[in-house]
Amino acid sequence: MNLEIRYANHPSDSKYYTTEELRNHYLIEKLFVENEAALVYSHIDRIIAGGVMPVGEKIKLSAGKELGVSYFFERREAGIINIGGKGKITIDGNEFILDNADGLYIGMGSKDVIFESDNINSPAKFYFNSSPAHKAYPTRIITLGQSRKVKLGEKENLNVRTINQYIHPNICESCQLVMGMTIFEPGNVWNTMPPHTHERRMEVYMYFNMNNEARVFHLMGQPQEIRHIVVANEQAVISPSWSIHSGVGTSNYTFIWGMCGENIEFTDMDHIAIKELK
Repeated sequence: MNLEIRYANHPSDSKYYTTEELRNHYLIEKLFVENEAALVYSHIDRIIAGGVMPVGEKIKLSAGKELGVSYFFERREAGIINIGGKGKITIDGNEFILDNADGLYIGMGSKDVIFESDNINSPAKFYFNSSPAHKAYPTRIITLGQSRKVKLGEKENLNVRTINQYIHPNICESCQLVMGMTIFEPGNVWNTMPPHTHERRMEVYMYFNMNNEARVFHLMGQPQEIRHIVVANEQAVISPSWSIHSGVGTSNYTFIWGMCGENIEFTDMDHIAIKELK
């Protein structure tokens, strides 16, 4: 397991960052590495985000010195959404088969966690979010069809989309992790506009289903100090609680969002009018 550490920083510092500094602090550029769990440990609410891509080998999740525990899920929970080919996650001897767009919640206390793909020519790509936990909730699969669907947006605003809530109080119990996937209708490219912040939670956006030439211009920062990060396919952006998280793509795309912090209320947002942005 490759676990990169990133430290929290203040918005007063972030507004002076160069493009390279913004990307170093907030962008996760390489999520999926063959036969590796490529993870980033952020001190912003201590979320761990990344990808696991087994190709002909099994990958066992381990816990290093960074977590200070004897096994990864001793004091953590996680959500996983597979964006690749069919794969399997074995947890303490129990097998969970994940097709493309299937999700899995892993509860605290799970000890032996092993990832593998069905086909090396079409490997599973397990996108991974993990947060600290205080209670053991049942591990379970949530398919795209089982997710709670919220349809938002207007065609004239280029933002017609369906929010698919996988780990959400109405679908799957968790301690503090909330996670889901937003799918856009063809020809729609704007997400989360008008934007919002949520002072009580942080969030990570992972963009995918884009071709190699496409990009998303992800907007971040305080509403009066907006910056942008250019994001390619299968890259993620860490969003602190003080930052907006919005964007527009050069073509259609899908994104997975994951949140953790003080609560699990999806609607706990501080909305910002477009005219207030600078």
